[in-house]
Amino acid sequence: MARDNSVADDDSSSGSGPESGDNSGNNELLDRRSYLKLTGAASVVGGGLATGSATAAAEEYEVIEASNEWYTIDDGEVFENKIIDFSNGNWFGLYARESTNWTIRNVGFVGTHRYDNHAIAVADVGGNTSTIENVYMGDGCIRPSSYSSHGQCGIWVAPEHNGHIDIRNCNVQDWPNNGIYASAPGYNGSGGTVHIDSCYAANNYVSSFRLSSDGSKCTNSVAYNDSNGRYNGRCFWGWNPGRMVVSGCDFSSGSYNDAIHLGRNGETTRVTIEDTRFDGISQRGDVRLSREGGLGSDPDLSMPEGVPTSAEEAASGGSSPSPSSNDSDEETGDSSLANTIVFDGNGTTDTTSYEFVVSDAVEPSTDENATIDEAATVDGTTASGTVADYLDAFRFDGQIERLSVDGNATVRVNGVEIDPADIDDVLGNVVLIDGSSEDVTRYEFTVSGEAERSGYDGASIDDEDAIEDGTVYGTVADWKDAFRYSGDIEQLTVDGPGTVSVNGEQVDPSDFGADLPHVLAVRGPGKPVGFEITVDGDIELAGNEDPEDEATTISGSTVQSTVTDDSLRFRFSGTVTDVSLTNGTPTITVDDEEIDLEEYGDPELFPHAVVFDGTETSEPSTYSFRVDGRVIQAQYRDASVNDDDVVEDTTVRGGVGNWLDAYWFDGDIEDFTILGDATVDVQYNAREQ
Repeated sequence: MARDNSVADDDSSSGSGPESGDNSGNNELLDRRSYLKLTGAASVVGGGLATGSATAAAEEYEVIEASNEWYTIDDGEVFENKIIDFSNGNWFGLYARESTNWTIRNVGFVGTHRYDNHAIAVADVGGNTSTIENVYMGDGCIRPSSYSSHGQCGIWVAPEHNGHIDIRNCNVQDWPNNGIYASAPGYNGSGGTVHIDSCYAANNYVSSFRLSSDGSKCTNSVAYNDSNGRYNGRCFWGWNPGRMVVSGCDFSSGSYNDAIHLGRNGETTRVTIEDTRFDGISQRGDVRLSREGGLGSDPDLSMPEGVPTSAEEAASGGSSPSPSSNDSDEETGDSSLANTIVFDGNGTTDTTSYEFVVSDAVEPSTDENATIDEAATVDGTTASGTVADYLDAFRFDGQIERLSVDGNATVRVNGVEIDPADIDDVLGNVVLIDGSSEDVTRYEFTVSGEAERSGYDGASIDDEDAIEDGTVYGTVADWKDAFRYSGDIEQLTVDGPGTVSVNGEQVDPSDFGADLPHVLAVRGPGKPVGFEITVDGDIELAGNEDPEDEATTISGSTVQSTVTDDSLRFRFSGTVTDVSLTNGTPTITVDDEEIDLEEYGDPELFPHAVVFDGTETSEPSTYSFRVDGRVIQAQYRDASVNDDDVVEDTTVRGGVGNWLDAYWFDGDIEDFTILGDATVDVQYNAREQ
């Protein structure tokens, strides 16, 4: 069941708006008349305090002492040249969820925010364009001891947003629930668009920039994690079901796993990434990723021009430029050729010479800020040259047929580093997997020689596909994957509507080996041991296997059973992805080789389950509980697993709307709280029922 728990909670949490209440203050909604009466408001001119001004020119601003209140922004209103001061320990929020054509400009938040509220909660509900620009939120937020888990964003765009919001030149650091959280309108709302441009973010959790809606963009922006901040999270998170663009950005994940995260379970996520430097991509669910030119793995983390470095600089209006002219709609360079190859000699001391041949066309380019080297030559479909402590780049169509490199320069094709030795005339065969559908096709094949990715017939070169010792695993949908290989195809399995061609001729996968090529065997240790094993393909009992007490069940790609001193064998396609055990450790082999259980995390199955069911309620519910043993999220009873629910050691905090959350645990529940009408079912020894 796909859903975003944080949106349902945000829509009713203390951080979402004034209607939700906050126990720490009066939580009143300010109109413009009451705003002018705020205690502690003053006009600042040239660094000195002066009273009595309700408006501000570019060089002056007002200081607003936080007073536990929301300030509402009306249709067409411009809220500008203000400092919001949290140093007195209170909170103050800007609220524009019921208006249109508004502007928040030249605003600095000073001091650390410590409450379960967003600093800025907005939507354009009139189908028009609103703006947030030149805002400093670099002092961040410390998550309070009691929180909804979804109310501490720097900037939050609400689900009802149906227009467009430009967010530019903002400095957002150290926020515990997303720096700029702008995905709700796409996956749980009205589909309004957001353009994040020339923004700077650091050390935010869950993510720094988060989008979803069709037409939303993140351009010319920087996000990273380092050891100096409070949190670590995704630099960019693109949620389904949008069609989004990431262009001209630089992302570094630091100790976090991958800078760019795409998709969730459920609807298709379509993302185009171009002219962007980053250190890894994670994909989940049905992701259609298009990699354009100018990709790299060495991000420049310097602050974009025009981003304020302090609250005072923001409030004084020192930086509020017009939108960047380097919009992601523009093509990278003037070339119509689809692919890029870069010879990068940066950091090398000796000269590297290169030569390559493509099947269709090639020309010099300025991708990755390369200069067009007059010494490089292009003759028909052949290009050659030399690089030293700089780089050369070319655009080409077709496939690389030959490549020779003499020296230490690195070579990247469409942003992915390759080994030149892998491109050789020896790899004379090509296999093409054509998705030709929005439905996902999973494929796996094994060759007797070697295999490498190829751009044959317009296929994408995708480093998410896996090549291991002559075996290739991957997925396609409405795109193509291609591989050059030597030897013969020994095994080919295809799960889905995609078609396969070998050297230009369509083939029947059943002509190559078995449909389920791998053998999984589980042998008991002499006492009853339960197991649950999941693969990413298909699985079935092998031959005439007769499971003990008919206890074996296969559901989709997961098998559950028990072994004592016997063995069970299964045939499957794909790879083993998850292993869980209870009451002991059997011997598990794949194709007669014992697997290392440590590669699959903690394999022990926890015996007890707790289920929170919100399917019969009209409003979301929040919950928390603590156990004296261990606890993990679960898909028990088809419950969803949501990254925004919090599991910290033995304590869990989360929320449910019209879905189920479930957790496996051992020990006993020591403390429990629920706010709302969701039902709770605790089942001890649930796996034996």
